[in-house]
Amino acid sequence: MRTTAYTHTESDHLTYGNRNALGGELRSAIAQAERELPSVDGEESENISIALMTRAKRIALAKKQARDKKLAKKAAKNAKKEKAGKNRRLVRFIKPKPRIGSAASDWSRFPVGTTFRVLRTGQVYKVDDYGWALAGRNTIDLYMSSKGDMNRWGVRHEPIQVLSWGDRQASIALLQARAHFKHCRRMLLQLEGRHEEAAAFR
Repeated sequence: MRTTAYTHTESDHLTYGNRNALGGELRSAIAQAERELPSVDGEESENISIALMTRAKRIALAKKQARDKKLAKKAAKNAKKEKAGKNRRLVRFIKPKPRIGSAASDWSRFPVGTTFRVLRTGQVYKVDDYGWALAGRNTIDLYMSSKGDMNRWGVRHEPIQVLSWGDRQASIALLQARAHFKHCRRMLLQLEGRHEEAAAFR
């Protein structure tokens, strides 16, 4: 699947701000991670959610993990001296359910509400937006929270897994009220099966 990226600070999105086509807030998907650290005997397992966001936060998280690992090793070493012969256990840091991000598409191909996973990153998105440049194209636009993230993504061909298809009737109902916009009209015609008329919109 051809994927691109957009953000709410682009010139053609300033009018709408951080809002999607449904009137809700645009959300960036957050990747998940899991890690394992050694722990001393008697320490209970903890479930910790780790959300990787911006590059700066990923760097900060990596530094914190390095410090944690160093402290954990030191504690384990001391515990081993005090409690010789006992085995250390591993604390498993479990990844939570991913936060669903916003995506824009041609609603005649991916109706509003379609939820999918980008297989390479594991991020999950839900179609809640559209764009004039997407009408008539087999492209999904992924929302990013910053221009830096948007530029880093660029244009990528990514395998995706559709988790659930959206609602065509809901898409039609929303687009009918906005049919005076050329791209909305084109998507509406496609959804209604009027493909020749839709193809006339360039």
